[in-house]
Amino acid sequence: MKLNKDFLWPVIGLLAVAFSGWLLYHQLRDISFDDIIESLHAIPLTNWLLAALATLAAYAALAGYDRVALMHLRKRMPWHFITAASFTAYAIGHNIGASVFSGGVVRYRAYSAKGLSGPEVGVLVAFCSFTFALGAVLLGGLVLILQPHLLNRFFEDATPWMSYALGIFMLGLIALYVVGSSLRFKSIRIRNFRLQYPRLYIVFRQLIIGPLELVAAASIIYFALPEASNPGFLLILGIFLASFSAALVSHAPGGLGVLEVVFLLALPEVNAADVIAALLVFRLFYLLIPFAISLVIVVIFEHAQWLQRWKSMRKNGS
Repeated sequence: MKLNKDFLWPVIGLLAVAFSGWLLYHQLRDISFDDIIESLHAIPLTNWLLAALATLAAYAALAGYDRVALMHLRKRMPWHFITAASFTAYAIGHNIGASVFSGGVVRYRAYSAKGLSGPEVGVLVAFCSFTFALGAVLLGGLVLILQPHLLNRFFEDATPWMSYALGIFMLGLIALYVVGSSLRFKSIRIRNFRLQYPRLYIVFRQLIIGPLELVAAASIIYFALPEASNPGFLLILGIFLASFSAALVSHAPGGLGVLEVVFLLALPEVNAADVIAALLVFRLFYLLIPFAISLVIVVIFEHAQWLQRWKSMRKNGS
């Protein structure tokens, strides 16, 4: 008997949370709750404000994901609708887990109400995911070249040449994507879907918006870490790329436990309570507050849709 795919990703997410929780317990067993509270109080007000601004920049860039995808589909929609749909999709997807699927449901509900077909919404979701991947690969390649010792934080036997080689390979993939777009390679048809290289000006927008969102999101953690033991933005960015990508692959809701384990393992020189405090700030600004706002947006949207259907029914009935 085949496992229903509707239950597969939740099961994977729960297993990832359980495993990460077990690892996290062994990392945190010597840290008290008071230590974490003290670390939170030690964050200057200026850094709290900078973390909040970085969150706004991150979600503004996420709205750019949807806007560029709609440009690829040659569809026009009001910017405020795109912003609300993107914000809600990412806020819910990041918190529930399996963000491609959970966020895809939100996008289908929103964009189908504006006339997009199911396949078009599918292309939009895939395009947004690919824009994120482009940003992660581009920034990852740059960080590995600029900070060749980053790999040593995850693999003790890694050499700088391994880092350089991997970074150049990742940047080479980006270059191939740009070349493919500029030369207008033929599209690929898979059943009802047609995959084609975006127009070059759209590719350039992807290569700006994707990295911008990731830089802004990593800045939240950077601003929340103490200045004295902060290893620098590039290292924080590299660790964030690894941890956030691992969280997405795990399908754990909110990357619960995954982010913490990766950061604690990669930052042994930083007080563990300070690391946990910085990640709590990240979860508050990037995950929890947007999630609460997104639920309000969903209620308002569904109420408006219900009123529209009710008025249409009354009109047809009369």
